[in-house]
Amino acid sequence: MQCYLSVRNIAQEDSILSYIDTAAQTATQSAAPVFDGADILKLVLQSLDDDKAEDVVQIDLAGRSVMADAMVIASGRSSRQVAAMAQKLLDRLKERFRLSARAEGKETGDWVLIDTGDVVVHIFRPEVREFYQLEKMWADQGRGGAPA
Repeated sequence: MQCYLSVRNIAQEDSILSYIDTAAQTATQSAAPVFDGADILKLVLQSLDDDKAEDVVQIDLAGRSVMADAMVIASGRSSRQVAAMAQKLLDRLKERFRLSARAEGKETGDWVLIDTGDVVVHIFRPEVREFYQLEKMWADQGRGGAPA
């Protein structure tokens, strides 16, 4: 009889611990940030403008590439500025959208690639940007906007 009571008590504890407060769950879900690629693109462009990025180019990739809807290419005057702009952009994405974007190249600061999923951002030193000429590679795909 004693074993039966302990099993019964465990079952009662499990039912109590597994209770889900549907009102709290709904409130939590509605508090989640709602955003799309256009919101991310707007934040990226604003962040680069705030940090004095040079020669910012936006390329529309929607319907032309499966990797992203937009690409942004910008330059910084030095490797230190490139790395700082990239870090600030990552911080702003995390703060505003709770988005942890992937970034590569921050350590050297010659070319930083940030992949947010919907928007791919390339931040270059001018010499490195001239060498790779990404704008020319995507020129046939069409530009989504004029340089900012």
